[in-house]
Amino acid sequence: MKKISTLFTFLLLSKMLFAQSDMVTMSKATLQDKIKGGWAGQTIGVTFGGPLEFKFNGTIINEYTPVPWYDGYLKKTMLNNPGLYDDLYMDLTFVEVFEKEGFDAPISSHSKAYANAGYALWHANQAARYNILHGIEAPASGHWKNNPHADCIDYQIECDYAGLMSPGMPNTASAISDKIGHIMNYGDGYYGGVFLGACYTLAFVNNDIPGILNEALKTIPAESNYHKCIADVIKWHKQFPDDWKRTWYALQDKWSQDIGCPDGVFAPFDIDATLNSAYVVLGLLYGNGDFTQTMEITTRCGQDADCNPSSAGGILGTVLGYDNIPEYWKMGLKEAEDIDFKYTSTSLNKVYEIGMKHALENIKRNGGKVEGENVKIKLQNPKTVPMEQSFEGIYPVDKQFVYKDLSDEYTFEMEGTGFVVKGETAKWASESKYVFNVELSIDGNLTEKIELPTSFRERRHEIAWKYDLPKGKHTIKLKLLNPSKDMVCRLTEVLVYNDAPTDNTNQVIYRFGQKKIPTLKP
Repeated sequence: MKKISTLFTFLLLSKMLFAQSDMVTMSKATLQDKIKGGWAGQTIGVTFGGPLEFKFNGTIINEYTPVPWYDGYLKKTMLNNPGLYDDLYMDLTFVEVFEKEGFDAPISSHSKAYANAGYALWHANQAARYNILHGIEAPASGHWKNNPHADCIDYQIECDYAGLMSPGMPNTASAISDKIGHIMNYGDGYYGGVFLGACYTLAFVNNDIPGILNEALKTIPAESNYHKCIADVIKWHKQFPDDWKRTWYALQDKWSQDIGCPDGVFAPFDIDATLNSAYVVLGLLYGNGDFTQTMEITTRCGQDADCNPSSAGGILGTVLGYDNIPEYWKMGLKEAEDIDFKYTSTSLNKVYEIGMKHALENIKRNGGKVEGENVKIKLQNPKTVPMEQSFEGIYPVDKQFVYKDLSDEYTFEMEGTGFVVKGETAKWASESKYVFNVELSIDGNLTEKIELPTSFRERRHEIAWKYDLPKGKHTIKLKLLNPSKDMVCRLTEVLVYNDAPTDNTNQVIYRFGQKKIPTLKP
């Protein structure tokens, strides 16, 4: 009881201090410990959740499902499964640009570094990479009309660096995210990075998890779905403080219908930033500052079950500091801290050092001071970033199953305001230099000449799409100009969008080829 009273007094005094002054003094040792905690927490979280990534979609991961954790597991995973650490090496791509070119490095430097990196990408990241390699620069590369994955989780899992280099300065982190986050995302997808980045900044100067989340949410426009969803989690936590699963079911009921990501439409798969951010918030709230509970709950929410505990672990690790992360979770971490993350020249030990350097520079650039063994941080009241909305007035109403190789032409009809043609031109790890050339015609008019690389790293995530057609019936034709005997351009599905949802979702008609097969009424 005495410990609880002491903690309450500390939190109350902390809030009073921040209310009275816009400056906070912190020792360099504490700052370094929190930066280390943020990077280590991410690494622990993504390693822990890795085996369950998208293995449980639209369902809770039951308690009896084991998740491995033992001494040596971190090093083993980093060496044998380096692709798991996209949460880290994507961050480090931007950190390395800042380190080489300074804080005023142009957005083109970040775009080029990321687009030309050796790692494979998916969703908003891959769509933006294709755009950049084909002359569509940021921020257009992340805009939803150019990127069907604009609301996906991508920048949310890459924003950590912006918060960790901006202690106590959420608006500074938002300014960084405004440039880099729009390379690959827009709207709610971009907000995921802004919000979690703000959480990191506030985790340096506030130990109260609900307080951090409420303050960070001020960076997001209240009218956005992202804000409404996160506000719901905070509200439901107050209503059901001891039952995280009740909040999870409420989220599933209200916020699990993804309309943007082509892989999540008419499917239980959900990589949308809004829902996955909500799982991060759920884990932080119900974890109550306990690292183990936070890891367990965030992971067992399912969907992106490695990225979400990585975000939660990074934020909580910043609150606690490296030294206060339980030793159980740091088993084997020391022997892994000198391993460079694949595709980078940076290890954890290096980013601890670089992160401290960048944080000190950012503190000085934003009105703070470095005095001997202490720093004075000029605190910022969170400001709301501009309102953005992806896929406004766009609703999925139909799915046509195709599953055929495009060898000459393929024509389909649709009724609505938009479509996405899904397909494949590249096999995993393919480094082929062959590029298919396809003409897209809509209602008899040549609309776009499309290059479809067969290199997996350079592939186009979807074959074709268009969201702003006049409402009505349309005829879409894809014509392959250069068939190959060795390579395959495969069409898999067509998603159809309209300006309003169907009256009864049970009446959506699925087509196999061009043959309509109505679903059965319940």
